[in-house]
Amino acid sequence: MRHYEIMIILDPATDERTVGSVLEKMLQVVPSSGGTVDKVDIWGKRRLAYEINKKSEGIYAVVDMTATPETAQELDRQLGLNETVLRTKLLRPEA
Repeated sequence: MRHYEIMIILDPATDERTVGSVLEKMLQVVPSSGGTVDKVDIWGKRRLAYEINKKSEGIYAVVDMTATPETAQELDRQLGLNETVLRTKLLRPEA
């Protein structure tokens, strides 16, 4: 098990009150494969540095988790397929 940090940028049309539950559904793959979601930090709506899919804003969320490399890859793949996700960045912070 390794520690990962993933930043997720969601479509600004997503209701900000439901972002927590939407993220919870997306992150179900981690606990189901034996990992843990340690912290979910929702930053809210912010301006993007450049337009992504003709959108100039996005809802940012940062998730700290412990998972196997395969689980982290699968989560990143599933998030990439989701239409409400504009961009993801999966990092493994230095210990």
